Amino acid sequence: MEKYDIIIVGAGPGGLTAGIYAGRQGTKTLILDKNLAGGIGREVPEMENYPGFDLVSGLELAEKMKNQCVKNVELHENEGVNTIEKIENNDYNFKVESDEHSYLTKTVIIATGSSHQQLNIPGEEEFKGRGVSYCATCDGMFFAGKDIAMVGGGNSALQEAVFLSNLGCNVTVIHRREEFRAEQYLQDKLKEKGIKTIMNATVEEIKGDMLVSSITIKDKESGELKDLEVDGVFISVGYKPHTKLAEELGVDLDKNNQIITDKNQKTNIDYVYSAGDVCGGVKQWVVACGEGAIAATSAYKDIENS
Repeated sequence: MEKYDIIIVGAGPGGLTAGIYAGRQGTKTLILDKNLAGGIGREVPEMENYPGFDLVSGLELAEKMKNQCVKNVELHENEGVNTIEKIENNDYNFKVESDEHSYLTKTVIIATGSSHQQLNIPGEEEFKGRGVSYCATCDGMFFAGKDIAMVGGGNSALQEAVFLSNLGCNVTVIHRREEFRAEQYLQDKLKEKGIKTIMNATVEEIKGDMLVSSITIKDKESGELKDLEVDGVFISVGYKPHTKLAEELGVDLDKNNQIITDKNQKTNIDYVYSAGDVCGGVKQWVVACGEGAIAATSAYKDIENS
């Protein structure tokens, strides 16, 4: 079995940054990800708040980080991790089983990220790929000139609403609260673009035949139901952390099923660290990067002191 100082599970912003720091510290490091590097960060259409860039897409930034990372560490994309097992060994603390190989490592950084939360309403599963989408960057071009509902009220939802509007979509944002949770500059952009909003309302059903043709909206105050004709529904209502591997290893999770870490990104298990969206907190690219840097530095120090 190949042996490493650090294995990083997940190649999103947190995992890639951990890799950059770990590699530059001279450790033998491997990053494993079941998908492509960047994670769901690849789907971000436009960022205006990442330091050093006035405007950058998640895909562009992910590729830049990947190219920087692989100068110093191994990166295996499309190689998912199945188990992380704590072992009794004088030099190596964990065995990591992937889809393809087994590895030994002294430390593990869990940066498994999150996936899109679903509405879990009638029609959502039925019309996935036929009008229901969770990624404006991936699917937006198919809806140019068409009527679109964007469900959500956070940064991601408003970013994608603006992006779809720029593609020529006729966008209506539907949010279950009376006020948006998104940053003010995104709310201002919504107004500048003249994007319609329906507040204090929930989407109860997605309807159609072969493709989406309408949604049923419920007014939360009056309880009134009405149908809105749309060609597509983009859903951005939060994220579900990927904590299965951590839970099986015995890592402590909070009430929201997110990994608990201290200020050094250490978990309750020695030589196990975590970074990024799987830890909860402020779900921003720059935050995941900072946590990744801390996790790699903590792992390096613990290896040196062991």
